[in-house]
Amino acid sequence: MRDALLVLAVLAALAAGLWAWRRCHYPSFWLALGFPLVALSVRASWRRVALGCNLTKKRQRFWFTTVPGLVASTGVVRVRRKWQRIAVDTKPFMWLPLPTRHGWRVTLHTLEGQTPGDYADAAERLAHSWGVHAIRVSSPRPGRVVLMATMRDPLVKVDELPPSPELLKVTVGRLETGKPWLIDFRTVPHWINAGATQSGKSNLANALIVGLARQPVALVGFDLKGGVEFTPYAPRLSALATCRAESVGLLDDLVALMIDRMGLCRQAGARNIWQLPPGVRPVPVVVLVDELAELYLMADKSEKDEIAKTSTALLRVAQLGRAFGIYLFCCGQRIGSDLGPGVTALRAQCSGRICHRVNDPETATMTLGDLDPAALVSARAIAAETPGVAIVAGQDGQWYRARSFYVTEQAAEHAARTHAHLTPAWDEITAHLPDYDPSHLLDA
Repeated sequence: MRDALLVLAVLAALAAGLWAWRRCHYPSFWLALGFPLVALSVRASWRRVALGCNLTKKRQRFWFTTVPGLVASTGVVRVRRKWQRIAVDTKPFMWLPLPTRHGWRVTLHTLEGQTPGDYADAAERLAHSWGVHAIRVSSPRPGRVVLMATMRDPLVKVDELPPSPELLKVTVGRLETGKPWLIDFRTVPHWINAGATQSGKSNLANALIVGLARQPVALVGFDLKGGVEFTPYAPRLSALATCRAESVGLLDDLVALMIDRMGLCRQAGARNIWQLPPGVRPVPVVVLVDELAELYLMADKSEKDEIAKTSTALLRVAQLGRAFGIYLFCCGQRIGSDLGPGVTALRAQCSGRICHRVNDPETATMTLGDLDPAALVSARAIAAETPGVAIVAGQDGQWYRARSFYVTEQAAEHAARTHAHLTPAWDEITAHLPDYDPSHLLDA
């Protein structure tokens, strides 16, 4: 009896120790104990899982089969093994799984006739078969598919990461892979950020302002809510438009600034401002647009010309601004084709796509529909209880679930006031522009 109690006590102490190890330092627990057990289970179950997910192929193989022979006088059926060619279910070859921060990944060799889409269609079935949170599929090269498994959702709690030290690169959250969510305007110059009220859209803009405030860039705001969103950040904004009439004038300035920088680069023989010497290079300009739809809504025909000018100027900035250091980050609750062809043309120029929870499927389709149908399904599945979660078109051509850091308005206002001395005056930026009305450029 004492031996049994001793064994139970040892087992209880061992279980408590493992629980404490997993609780206090999960990464080491996962690498030392959790991952080896999971890897063995994945390898051992791969044939059954592949067969259940319709990822196997019939192939002819020579195999020993049992065939009936003669019936003996005793009534016993004599059987014999025969070497013959039969159809066998063949599974895709699997390499050894490798550990990741939040799970594991494994490379597969596709069978004949298979594409990465076949594995993407089976991703949910694979996740349920292995009891993991999610399976993401990618294809680094033809004939290879990588399954990235996430054991638990890393977006339940997102801890803030150190800011990026590079110019025009901001760490705004974390991807579902555990990696930082970076918005890099040098790589992806223009972005669309769609989301309903309380979906995390404004929080992402706050995180972006906090990240850019400490950098030597000019921030220009278009706040079509009458200025209630961006006015508190005015100390760090070089210019702010709070209505469509002001937006027309500010967009004219941006177009004129872009034309002027074209001439500067042409004289220096440079393709963009980054090829200019640092002493001559103009300051980069990041344009933040809130409530994009307000620039395109028309109450009556008297606003038609104003909307046309706004739409054309914004599209011209999106088409040509990257080379001349002008970048767009457009936010909106509603982005649909019913707003006119200008929105559709603008979307085509914005390769950065962020879709939070939206109220209508068309906004999700306009934001993500031309990227991947699976991304559209994931965007429609974002719960209202998870603000900040979004579907992001990554800089590597893939799409990911991501979540932005929680950044309060007070934190963004503090950053704007703290770094107000870095704000270049808009009058100084536009002082050297020629004295002409750039509106004639919009009719070109």
